Amino acid sequence: MEGMLPKLPIANWIDALVDWMTATFEGLFDGISNGVGFFVEGIVSGLGFIPSILLIIIMSLLAWKICDWKIGLFALLGLFLIDNLGYWEEMLETVALVLTSVLISIVIGIPMGIWASQSERVRKVVTPILDLMQTMPAFVYLLPAIFFFSIGVVPGVIASVIFAMPPTIRLTILGIKQVPADLIEATEAFGSTTKQKLLKVQLPLAMPTIMAGINQSIMLALSMVVIASMVGAPGLGTEVYRAVTQIKTGVGFEAGLAIVVIAILLDRITQNIGKKKQGGTV
Repeated sequence: MEGMLPKLPIANWIDALVDWMTATFEGLFDGISNGVGFFVEGIVSGLGFIPSILLIIIMSLLAWKICDWKIGLFALLGLFLIDNLGYWEEMLETVALVLTSVLISIVIGIPMGIWASQSERVRKVVTPILDLMQTMPAFVYLLPAIFFFSIGVVPGVIASVIFAMPPTIRLTILGIKQVPADLIEATEAFGSTTKQKLLKVQLPLAMPTIMAGINQSIMLALSMVVIASMVGAPGLGTEVYRAVTQIKTGVGFEAGLAIVVIAILLDRITQNIGKKKQGGTV
């Protein structure tokens, strides 16, 4: 139509930025790729070294201790089913990817949330970025990850971190901001420093909310790890993707069932850890 403004070359700008970053920070990206790949392989090798039946018993007892006997029994039956269906190795790869993604999200997200909770200026900058990260379609994160880290394990982990980190940051901010003002005033009246107030009052009271954020990050990381199979990330997602492309409904259902078992176990265990943290702070 005549009179319309010319199209903004946003796509060209993004492509130019990606090309510049790829050329400028090639050494950094190689270092991250090697480190993340080594960490994931270490988890898979470590868990794979333990016989499956022994690991099933250990995980079941752990679930029983953290949750209750019902979750322990579910872990026993669910993990045995995964082993019986022949997805044990793929399950270990998926768990390794999720654990790596969540650990990176925690290491970056909690300090970022603490910083944003202490500074209004930082919070105003971080909030719209988190909005963008949470509303952007998950598949979009795979594109820059491929450019920076090729295909395989690492782009899957990096995309999962970006996709899963916002809940950890948001709920860390929320948990610290929800600490009652009278408690903060009392600690200040007793002459506590900012560090003492944060470590001894705000973080312990905010821990249940922070754990809820970590729980959400685990669930998002698990969903993204499955999507990341499209760029070569190993695990159960690969089986689902292969089943979809080859129209193998039964295989897809089996792999999906294994993912459901892992999701329920991770969800219940982190939820109960959060409840115990809450009970310990009351």
